[in-house]
Amino acid sequence: MSSTGSLFSKFLLQKNPDLDLPDGISIINPYQKQEVRSVVNSFCSRFYHDSSERILILGINPGRFGAGVTGIPFTDPIALENYCNIPNSFPKKHELSSRFIYVMINALGGAEKFYSKFLLSAVCPLGFLNGNKNYNYYDSPVLFNSVSGFVKKSLKQQALLNIHKTTVVSLGKKNASFLEALNREIKLFKSVITLEHPRFIMQYRLKSMHRYVDEYYKVLSGISNQL
Repeated sequence: MSSTGSLFSKFLLQKNPDLDLPDGISIINPYQKQEVRSVVNSFCSRFYHDSSERILILGINPGRFGAGVTGIPFTDPIALENYCNIPNSFPKKHELSSRFIYVMINALGGAEKFYSKFLLSAVCPLGFLNGNKNYNYYDSPVLFNSVSGFVKKSLKQQALLNIHKTTVVSLGKKNASFLEALNREIKLFKSVITLEHPRFIMQYRLKSMHRYVDEYYKVLSGISNQL
């Protein structure tokens, strides 16, 4: 059986899809850059080097300051270097979601332990911009219709990454509603569990951040212990 790392890196680094995007919407695809490709291979070989089944956690799509720079879901250049021990020459800027995720990962025992049990990715592996602002795959019916085929194909590919099929975790309530609808159609997972999205927490509930970290800890530990 192929390692999760080799499968995941192949998934992330695959050829740019031919998407007919609405006017004003552009794609974020960092995987064309050589350093990103190198970082992805290093990350995947370090943290996903075996073929053990993992629990899939899905965000929305990459943003321009996190995975849109590093290629690693929810991992900005600072987290990549400080918590994943992967040096990089990317501009060292924090990204809100990444800051929360790595506080949570450290609460669960650190990167090595976390990534041995969970695979962190996104419903749509490529991001979008509306002008110079992040745009979610579901932010307009026109965009969603344009990318729905690609999203369904991506979900099917990710379900083959040595993933438990019992439960998938969605980060974000609106993300979960779309994921649940897609899952009813393509029938990959038995259930979808929802956690609040890290960016919402950091932007609107910062004072309660550690309560959300505790919630993540409880939910993810509970799922992991049941499997």
